[in-house]
Amino acid sequence: MDSEETHRPVKSPLSVVLAQVNPTVGDIHANTRLIRDSVTSAMKTASVDLILFGEMVLTGYPIEDLALRKDFQQASMAAISKLAVDLETDGNGEAYVIVGYLDVGTAGPTNSAAVLHGGHVVGTYAKHFLPNYGVFDEARYFHQGNKPLLFEVKNHLIAIAICEDLWRSGGPVQWARDAGADILAVLNASPYECGKENVRIDLCRDRAQESGATILYTNIVGGQDELLFDGGSMVVSPTGDVQLQGAQNIEELLHITLPYVGEPLEFAPIIDPLETTYNALTLSLRDYVEKNGFNTVIFGASGGIDSALVGAIAVDALGPDRVFACAMPSQYSSEHSIADAYSLAQRTGLSIRTIPIAPMMETFLEQLGVTGLAEENLQARVRGTTLMALSNSEGHLVLAPGNKSELAVGYSTIYGDAVGGFAPIKDIPKTLVWALARWRNEAAISTGGTPPIPSSSIEKEPSAELRPDQLDTDSLPDYKILDAILEMYVDQDASIADLEAEGFDSTLIHQIISLTDRAEYKRRQYPPGTKISSKSFGRDRRLPITNRWKG
Repeated sequence: MDSEETHRPVKSPLSVVLAQVNPTVGDIHANTRLIRDSVTSAMKTASVDLILFGEMVLTGYPIEDLALRKDFQQASMAAISKLAVDLETDGNGEAYVIVGYLDVGTAGPTNSAAVLHGGHVVGTYAKHFLPNYGVFDEARYFHQGNKPLLFEVKNHLIAIAICEDLWRSGGPVQWARDAGADILAVLNASPYECGKENVRIDLCRDRAQESGATILYTNIVGGQDELLFDGGSMVVSPTGDVQLQGAQNIEELLHITLPYVGEPLEFAPIIDPLETTYNALTLSLRDYVEKNGFNTVIFGASGGIDSALVGAIAVDALGPDRVFACAMPSQYSSEHSIADAYSLAQRTGLSIRTIPIAPMMETFLEQLGVTGLAEENLQARVRGTTLMALSNSEGHLVLAPGNKSELAVGYSTIYGDAVGGFAPIKDIPKTLVWALARWRNEAAISTGGTPPIPSSSIEKEPSAELRPDQLDTDSLPDYKILDAILEMYVDQDASIADLEAEGFDSTLIHQIISLTDRAEYKRRQYPPGTKISSKSFGRDRRLPITNRWKG
């Protein structure tokens, strides 16, 4: 052993907590309270040396144009300094606490992290790589940081990175390696996508080996408009072994002592992807309702699979006492549709009423004299007006029940079934709607509960019931084929040639693409809804309404 190795300080055991919490955008006061309470809870069980929170936890994320407001900038900077003092006052000043916040440097706003200790801000770091793709617009709001932050705790050298810094080689990952850091603390606000949790694990394994440091990966949790942050925080050793992994879609404080003594997690816990997606939809709706100050929700109960799944999600998110449904039969509504709507209410405990729209339709038709498609759409618009009137008079948030497949091809009516304040299954293809409904019923049966969704709503042929004997397949191909085409065209940006190479019928391809392109103006007016795919309508996929490109 050489002399340098002989005199290297011995690293003492380091007690670390990853604080996976749910902040609210703009509510700096409540987020500060959340941080203080989390630190106090973490310190109750044992002495903790280092506590790591998520990206911009003090302000919430994403803050969008709030980042450009001088008053918000000043409030964030004042709050981070006060937080350091408050932690000391709480008796928790001995811990090093890393908190994400909005800072302002000489060049402008930065997405930053502060290290708090002993009542002071002892160091700050500005995010280096700024994502500007998909749902991210960080180059619009923030200026790039170009300096590493390194600090020591019990002879452990700790470097900091923020979210995108980990997704790219070089930069902060290389800085940590060059400095000989043995810990890389990464603050994250990484949105949920189906299957993304496995991508994150592989990423952390790769970057841990690349940096030669233990990765402390803390992700926020909770809904923010269309985005859902799903947690899944973890600790990964320099050899790429997962040593600790947090749950998805819940708040928790994860404790670990470094160096870690124990067997690595060879595989991530096996979680049913349908369960994860369903829980994500539930958390997203709950946070949208509660963070925006609503008490109750209402939706149109048609007896179909989409409204049934929305009703089940709403009850699981909010409880049956806060969920209301309205059956609005027309002359074309079948008896089983009303029966299925009431069966959903009986199974879940939500409140339901019936308001027939036939008398209202007669008045409209007498005045307007419309027929055909205009009459079909009029029924949807009368229902939409009815729901919005109930919303105004009773204070409910209206939930739109449309799915991604219908939204893609414009199989919805503006100011009709498209009305509402939130669309829980907006990013769910029709085939996944069925899969989630079956999963939810099976989950209920496995625990001895009542399946919330009537089996007839799942098994019957889907229909808008806007004309006699109408079926969705009158206008659209089988949903398995439709969803396969849309997956390639919407999510993967496939061309007509790509779709033809996959063996899809050329005439059908052109029909579906034409419907999808023409419906862009409808999607612009659709309510926000939970993003679960790699390319959701809205924040991810941004195409011009006026657009003559046909591929």
